[in-house]
Amino acid sequence: MTAPATTHPAPDRPTVPSRPALRLGPISLVWRPRMVVVCLALVVATFLLLCVGLGRGDYPLSVPQVLAVLAGGGEQLDRFIVLELRLPRGLAAVLVGAALAVSGALTQTVSRNPLASPDILGITAGASAAAVALIVATGSGVLGGALGALGLPLAALLGGLLTAAAVYVLAWRGGVEGFRLVLIGIGANALFVALTNWMLVSADINDVSQAQVWLTGSLNGAGWSQVVPTALALAVLGGWLVTGAFTMGALRLGDDTARSLGVRLQTQRAVLLLSACALAGIATAAAGPIGFVALAAPQVALRLVRSPGPPLIASALTGAALVVAADILARTVLPVALPVGLVTSALGGPFLLYLLVRSNRKVSV
Repeated sequence: MTAPATTHPAPDRPTVPSRPALRLGPISLVWRPRMVVVCLALVVATFLLLCVGLGRGDYPLSVPQVLAVLAGGGEQLDRFIVLELRLPRGLAAVLVGAALAVSGALTQTVSRNPLASPDILGITAGASAAAVALIVATGSGVLGGALGALGLPLAALLGGLLTAAAVYVLAWRGGVEGFRLVLIGIGANALFVALTNWMLVSADINDVSQAQVWLTGSLNGAGWSQVVPTALALAVLGGWLVTGAFTMGALRLGDDTARSLGVRLQTQRAVLLLSACALAGIATAAAGPIGFVALAAPQVALRLVRSPGPPLIASALTGAALVVAADILARTVLPVALPVGLVTSALGGPFLLYLLVRSNRKVSV
């Protein structure tokens, strides 16, 4: 007789932890409680900083007075000062910071390099060179009519887009890799900085003074004409980019993995880089080249959220808070108001050194 066959129960398969998802039609986002808490905290911090900034000036106002005005109350003089004189500058700081931060998050995702930003890739330098060329040419009369018709914001935007296109084409070798894009961008940045310096040396002293003020990155004189275009661009591009969260997540996993997930690698890289250039160009056109926000904000947001890559929404909120805080410091550190770009550069320089040291330690390990 043969012994009856014994059956062994199949081993239990390990369960893969899952996260709840938030689905809105074709859009599916992973629900991360930490990200929600961080974003809410950043919203509150940005709003409080904005209220503090609206109260700063020759006619100081307390935060409760500012809140009363924003709620529809307050005295008539307070309403005029807050709503007509200071609110456009405050909103411009919020929108410019958010646009630069999202632009930096996109460039760091495309290149998979934490040091990549519109400042490093030459996009900001190209926009600055175009704007300085417009100022110099219009002031001296050389091509003044043609360039003057474009306007300073449009010239800066076109300069940034053309620079990005040139960097992308030069970095193309059967495709675009992150390290090559960064290296070509660094070269383009140096070239446009040299071109800008040459124009400043050769131009009339009055034109140089006007261009130099713009080059430092300043929110002085920011009005609704800067707020409305920046808000529209950020709303349209930001909303569209949120729908592409899957593509950005796939790009962070590497080229081979992204292709296996059905991502059209080069097309998506070009689209994301174009979006980053548009946001950086619009922000530069609104307030001039405000340095290091696009570099620092995504990395700060990444460490706050602890996500695998720069998060778009948290980066935008971090950038807004950074620029608003820098604008407050620029108006309170010294008796004379400083350009906000000087403050962000002073704070961003040490942060860049920190990223470089951290990257070197990772490589050595």
